[in-house]
Amino acid sequence: MSTVTEAGLLTSREIITGDELGSVPLATSGAVLSAARRAAAAAPRWAATPAAERAAILNRAADLLLERAQEAQDLLVREGGSITGKAFYEVHAGAAELRHAAELATAPQAPHGPGSDPGRETEVRRVPLGVVGVIVPWNFPVLLGMRSVAPALALGNAVLLKPDPHTPLSGGRLFAEVLAAAGLPEGVLEVVYGDADAGAALVRSPDVAMVSFTGSTEVGREIGATAGRLLKRVVLELGGQNAYVVLPDADIEAAASAGSWGSFLHQGQICMAARRHLVHQDVVESYTEALARRAAALRIGDPYRTDAQIGPVIDRGQLTRIATAVEDAVAQGARLVTGGRVQGQFFPPTVLADVTPKMSVFHAEVFGPVATVTSFADVEEAVGLANTSDYGLTAAVYTSDAGQGRALASRLRCGVVHVGDQTVNHDPHLPFGGVGASGNASGFGGQAAIDAFTRWHTLTVSSPARSYPF
Repeated sequence: MSTVTEAGLLTSREIITGDELGSVPLATSGAVLSAARRAAAAAPRWAATPAAERAAILNRAADLLLERAQEAQDLLVREGGSITGKAFYEVHAGAAELRHAAELATAPQAPHGPGSDPGRETEVRRVPLGVVGVIVPWNFPVLLGMRSVAPALALGNAVLLKPDPHTPLSGGRLFAEVLAAAGLPEGVLEVVYGDADAGAALVRSPDVAMVSFTGSTEVGREIGATAGRLLKRVVLELGGQNAYVVLPDADIEAAASAGSWGSFLHQGQICMAARRHLVHQDVVESYTEALARRAAALRIGDPYRTDAQIGPVIDRGQLTRIATAVEDAVAQGARLVTGGRVQGQFFPPTVLADVTPKMSVFHAEVFGPVATVTSFADVEEAVGLANTSDYGLTAAVYTSDAGQGRALASRLRCGVVHVGDQTVNHDPHLPFGGVGASGNASGFGGQAAIDAFTRWHTLTVSSPARSYPF
């Protein structure tokens, strides 16, 4: 949680206690535009820096982030409500993003075929865009921030970063300190702190060539519309109403374990979370019982001072939205198996059974620890249910038959599918992105990052110089 002081400071506070963690300057729209100009001024020299030097800075930043791992983990726990295991993973995943980006900086460019005129020498290469604006959410600020910041820098761009106001320290100040200490030149990374107004100024800035946004579909649509009018490149990674399909041959306890992790990790506040558990009718009762048993056994509490497995929801408004969604589902005929009621700053892991496509909870993303269970009779129905969504981020198929899982996965309309696993998976080397209401396809991972954060540049040379009839 954060508060704004009369002095124009954004003060970050611990979710559980309200204790002050630190303050950063709150940026006005004018300050955002000034920061964008500084980044634009620094961009050409950074683009001209040899790739090996850029890679070395990013590798040093990864080392420095890991040296400060405990501090970073504590920030993620206290500022964003992470449990300790999630925070540990996120810091190390952020370092992995930096190292992967360093690899991208020095990776040989894919060759491009020659032009059609044999007398004209051609050179085709990928070049930086200039300034990349990055808007980061609060749920995985280190990982999701580094996923854009690191490759953008590696490929020669300057970056204008705006963290979410809930997590200005872990999602912003930490980045600036680590990269500056690693040797990143002044101005190449500018961090601005603020709310929607600061984000809007970032998107509109004439010095920002591209916007990478991770967050809600509603805000993503607005950013996409603005970027489209301004003819800017945009990468949108938005919400997910992800399907977790359990086939009748699955080991039910193992499937429930994976499903519980996919739905309840970080209080379900993950775009990749398993929202809709689609379970074959022959095993739906046993699966629902196993999932509810695991949900009810999870320890709820202060993750900084206890060994809690479920921490606080990010704020009171989100608690209310989760509770309202559950109440509406029950009113529409869903069966509340476990959880379902606010407990102070916490919402317990909740399982809703007998959910059908006629209920709003089947279609609307509930960004919290709520798993819905819907039965299906055969594979055709499972595919139809999974694809009955405006979203298309991730999905998973749990089965002991990998071939059957592959066949079903190939029919699911989404960006990423995992067979024999759950929906929450991340690998910096692999492309990631959703379709439909989940975004405009991949902009992260390997070649996808190169495509997103650079553009083609074509040079031709004619010698001797050519003349023409007029």
